[in-house]
Amino acid sequence: MKQLVHLIDRVIAAIGRAAGLLNLLLIVLVVVDVLLRWFFSLTAAWVIELEWHLFSLIFLLGIPYALQQDRHVRVDLFYENFQPADKRLVNLIGGILFLLPWAVVLLYFSTLYAYESWVSSEGSPNPNGIPYYFPIKAVVPFAAGLLILQGIAECYRAATGAPQSEEA
Repeated sequence: MKQLVHLIDRVIAAIGRAAGLLNLLLIVLVVVDVLLRWFFSLTAAWVIELEWHLFSLIFLLGIPYALQQDRHVRVDLFYENFQPADKRLVNLIGGILFLLPWAVVLLYFSTLYAYESWVSSEGSPNPNGIPYYFPIKAVVPFAAGLLILQGIAECYRAATGAPQSEEA
């Protein structure tokens, strides 16, 4: 199990770093789009749609990485003052009762959502927009699957007291 958790951590870290690099691409795209609009009154529907597709990728692929790096949102009334063993117990209970079940629900329904988009060849309603939406919609169940894997790794760490992997 320890080797599996180590592999999960390495995969999530690599995907998370790659998603972080997409920020640079998004920044360049937005700057070029704004400059072209400002100086030449040029824009295209596909550019605007590509901007939100990139933002979606950054967000969706960054969620498991944020969990791994303990950079996720936490309602912290007492947690900060807990002893390490108590923090692990809270993380284990939270992972089992909340994170994993909701990630499984997300995986199930987003798979149906992506499949429906693929079957219908859903595309942009805008003229000159991105022709297919199903690739970006397929990232939602992929990200949910990554979140489940990272949730399992976090629950394992919480249950065993194992340290964070070095690659992560």
